[in-house]
This record gives sequence, C-alpha cells and structure tokens, in this order.
Amino acid sequence: MTLIQAQLKDRVGTLAFDHYAKRNALGADLIAEMLSNLDEFARQKVGAVVIRAASDQPVWSSGHDVAELPLADLDPIPYDEPLERLLRAVKRFPAPVIAMVHGSVWGGAFDLVMACDIVLSDETGVFAITPAKLGLPYNTNGFLNFMGRAPLGIVKEMFFTADPISAERALRAGFVNEVISEAELEECTYVMARTIASRSAAAVAAAKQAIHELSDAVTISPGTYERLHGLRRDAYFGPEYHEGIQAFLQKRPPDFEAARARADARGTRDAPPTSR
Repeated sequence: MTLIQAQLKDRVGTLAFDHYAKRNALGADLIAEMLSNLDEFARQKVGAVVIRAASDQPVWSSGHDVAELPLADLDPIPYDEPLERLLRAVKRFPAPVIAMVHGSVWGGAFDLVMACDIVLSDETGVFAITPAKLGLPYNTNGFLNFMGRAPLGIVKEMFFTADPISAERALRAGFVNEVISEAELEECTYVMARTIASRSAAAVAAAKQAIHELSDAVTISPGTYERLHGLRRDAYFGPEYHEGIQAFLQKRPPDFEAARARADARGTRDAPPTSR
C-alpha cells in the first residue's frame, strides 16, 4: 500500500501523507517512501518540495508511530532511527522544502515541520511537541531544531507542558511563516513554491546550505555532551518512559507519580544506570 502520494509539476515536488487510518503517523514504512521520493526529486533537480497531507483531515500528522518505539531500556531516538534520518534528509535537501499545514501537528511531526525551510498554515493548524506526555527524553538535535525557530521561553513552555498552541500563536512565536485562510492555503503555497523554483537553483541551494550550516554552528564541549546523554539515558532506562509508552498503547493517561513510587519501592537493586 502506498502511504505517500508523490507528484512533480512545474519543478515543484509534492509529498502528501496518505495514511489517515493511522492519522498519518510517521512510521518506518511511510518514512521509507518519503526518503525514496526525496532521492528521486533530488535526482530530477526539483526547485522546491511541498510536504502536506493528501486530504483535509483534522490531523495533519499524529507524529512518531509510538507503536514502533522501544518499550524501555533503549534509546528511543538514536541517530539512525527512521525519523531522525528523515529530518536530516529534509534539512540537507538541495532545494527549499515547504510544510503546508492543515490540521493538528503532534510530536515528531512538529519536529519534521521545524526541519522544513518554510512553514505555511491555515487557521486550523495546531502544534504540540509531546515527549513529556510519554516520559521520552528528547535529543540534542531536536531541541536545537526548535530553539533555532522560536524564543527560548516558548520552546521551554511547549516542551514542559506538551500543550498545543494555535496557528496564530505559532506565527507570533516564529514557528510559522504565515497563516493563510483555509480556502487559499494550497494556492498560496504552490505560488511560493513555483516562485522559488523559478529562481537560480545554484544560488538558492548555496543560500540554504549556508543558512543551515551557520544556524547549526553551536559549540558544545565533550563533557557537556556526555552529561546530557547521561541524563537522557537515565530517562529512557527509568520508570516514567516505560509508564508513558504503556499508557499510550493502552489508551489511558500516564501515572508518572505511581511509576516513580513503584520504582522507589523496588529500591536501588533495580535502579537504572545513573548519569555521571
């Protein structure tokens, strides 16, 4: 079954999620199709790419397919994980990538939107980054993805609360370039994409690469990196990540307090490895 509708017209490539039975969740199979189509678009030297949903449903994408995350004791988002590969592919794609958003965007799908060069949304757009609901320790690249787009206070609020924000607030925060009426979103998106595709491909590619490299120029010491990785490791070995994933799969609210209490009752013999 094809999970992505791919189209190329006027040097503009389109990748449209078409797996609404799973709310366009970013599972390994869907991501594999996206990566394959991005490779083909690069081969054909498209001038711009639009990522969108194939139909106007209430959910643009529900984010990472949680059923594919490890239940415990493994890094849930390692470097070679499919979604991480997709985020890098979008950032490194030689032409600009535009996210066209209708409906709600959750978790890893919001990270995908942030990896895009330009974000256009209509008034139905809703955005949430939800690792705190799963007990999932986010990685450094993920944090930088958001910190490069919005004020630090907004980024902290969204990661700490996991609550969604409207398209208008996302616009004010800098996550979204423009909020367009639902009736005009598609037309405006493709006008922009065709405009980009009509410009010098070499100049645009050089500009995208330079902006990407300069915005990623963050110095971090080896000691700081190891400490942050240790904190993440404590989290994904700990009781809260296990509880968050189980609660999601069982369609119930997580009880992190009870999970911590059970771990405390077991004592240090069953405690996860601690960070240094």
